[in-house]
Amino acid sequence: MTAPVARASLASSATSVAVSPGTSGAALLRLEGLGKSFAGHAAVQPVDLAIHEREFVTLLGPSGCGKTTLLRMLAGLERPTCGRILIDGRDITAEPPERRPFNMVFQNYALFPHLDVFGNVAYGLRASRVPEREVAERVRAALAMVGLEQHAHRPVDQLSGGMSQRVALVRAIVKRPRVLLLDEPLAALDLQLRKRMQLELRAIQESLGTTFIHVTHDQEEAMAMSDRIVLMRAGHVVQVGTPREVYDFPRTRFTAEFVGEATLLPCRVRTVLGEQVEVAFPGGAVATFRHHGTPGLAPESPGLVALRPQQLHVASPGTGLFQGTVAGEIFMGAATILLVALDGGARLKVHAPAAGADMRGHRIGIGLDPGAGTFVCAEESAIGL
Repeated sequence: MTAPVARASLASSATSVAVSPGTSGAALLRLEGLGKSFAGHAAVQPVDLAIHEREFVTLLGPSGCGKTTLLRMLAGLERPTCGRILIDGRDITAEPPERRPFNMVFQNYALFPHLDVFGNVAYGLRASRVPEREVAERVRAALAMVGLEQHAHRPVDQLSGGMSQRVALVRAIVKRPRVLLLDEPLAALDLQLRKRMQLELRAIQESLGTTFIHVTHDQEEAMAMSDRIVLMRAGHVVQVGTPREVYDFPRTRFTAEFVGEATLLPCRVRTVLGEQVEVAFPGGAVATFRHHGTPGLAPESPGLVALRPQQLHVASPGTGLFQGTVAGEIFMGAATILLVALDGGARLKVHAPAAGADMRGHRIGIGLDPGAGTFVCAEESAIGL
C-alpha cells in the first residue's frame, strides 16, 4: 500500500487515548475501562476511549481482534464484563439498544424483503410513531441525499449491492442518531464499488455531522475514511491516532506490519537519545531513528527498524545507508518496487521510478528520505502485549 489516501469530500490493559487534533471540548462518547470476556477469555481488554462530535472513527484490525465485540457493546447487543459507556456524561451501559441514541448498519444490510425501498427507510420512523407526513418528507430527503429518490418504490430484491448499501445507510440515518455504528458495511461490494462507496460514505458523514464509528479489517478503507483509527489486536487497543500518525509513526511491530507495507530490519541499539535511538545493522550501517517511548531501551537491546518502500530511494553503488543487489522487480505502472538483497543478509523493498531497463543483478546503494524509518521492539511482549 502507498501512503494514506487523501480524503475526497463530496458534500458542503486499559488503553488511554488522547484527543485527536481538531477535536475540542468534552467528549460526546466516552468508554471507561470497557471490556468483555466470554467463558473467561478476554475478547476485549479494558479500554478507555474518548470520541467527539462529528468524528469518523474506525476500529481496525484482523478477524478475531475484538473490534466487532466492541461495536456490539456500544450498540447494546453485548453486555460488558467491566467498564462503562457514557454519552454526554450519562451512563448508558445498562440501557437496551432501543433506548440508546445510536443506530447500526450491518454487513449484510438486513433489509426487509417484503418492503420496498421507501418502506425500508420509513420503517424506524413509523415504529417511533412519527406522523406520516413527516415520514414522507424525511424519507424523500434521505433518498435524495444518496441519489435513490427515483427508486423509492422499487423492491429491494431488485437492487444492486451498492444501492442496497445506500438503502441500509439512509434507513439508519433517517432517525437522526447521535452516533452511527457501521459493522463492515462495504465488505460485500466489489473493489471498484467499494472504493466509490468509501468516498460517498465519508461525504454523507461530513454533510450530516453525525459521529460515525466504523469497523473494518481493510486498512486502505480505514485510511481513506477516518479522522482517527483505533487499531486492535487480540483484544488489545494497540495504537490510536490519525491515519497519518498510525502509518508514519507505528508504535509496535504489529502496527508497522499491518498498516501499509513495511520491511522490518533487525538491528541493535547503540545509544538512546531521548526520542531518537542510534542503531547498528548486521551489515555495519549505523543510523538514528525515532522511537515512541519504548520501555527498557538500553545499549545492546535488540530491535527492528520499520522502513516503507516510499521512504527509500536508489543511490549510486557505494553511497547511501545500505548496499545490495537487485534480486527482483515488481512493476506498479508509474513506479517499480525493487527487491534488494542487502549485503547484511536482509531483503528490502525500494520504491523506484518506472524504468525501461531491467535492473535485476545490478549493484545499488539505498538512501533514506529525511525522517524515514521508525524503531520498534523486536517482541510485542516487551511493551505488555
